[in-house]
Amino acid sequence: MGGFKGQATYSVDAKGRVAIPAKMRALLCPEAQNTFTVTRGFEKCIFAYPLDTWRLAVEKDIGTLNRYSREARAFTRRIMMWADELVLDRQGRLALPRPLLDFAAIMGRVQILGAYDHIEIWNPDTLEAYLEAETADYETLAARVMGG
Repeated sequence: MGGFKGQATYSVDAKGRVAIPAKMRALLCPEAQNTFTVTRGFEKCIFAYPLDTWRLAVEKDIGTLNRYSREARAFTRRIMMWADELVLDRQGRLALPRPLLDFAAIMGRVQILGAYDHIEIWNPDTLEAYLEAETADYETLAARVMGG
């Protein structure tokens, strides 16, 4: 699978359904079974992982955490209590659970971002505020993260 990239703005209907961009759906492997595992993300967004990525990467990593660590247990509870497996409908939409929509303050429209191994679903105003609050400019951030 290639990495998810790009961005798109879509509407959310009254049932919480949002279309996943066709270019992102096209990157799903057959092993994903047209299914995403959605969960609470960081910075007030929703993470959507293809089912195969969730199982082979995220759950595998969670399984290696120290169960005797209070922080590891707290993290495991938080990520798993919000997690839900959702199958794309015939129109390429996910019906996002109300608790996740409420957590991310999503209503009306969303900004969908490709984030390499997963998709992020944001309230556009929250995303804009987050980007404006970033203290490091793009070049500095790239140097910190990608530079040796």
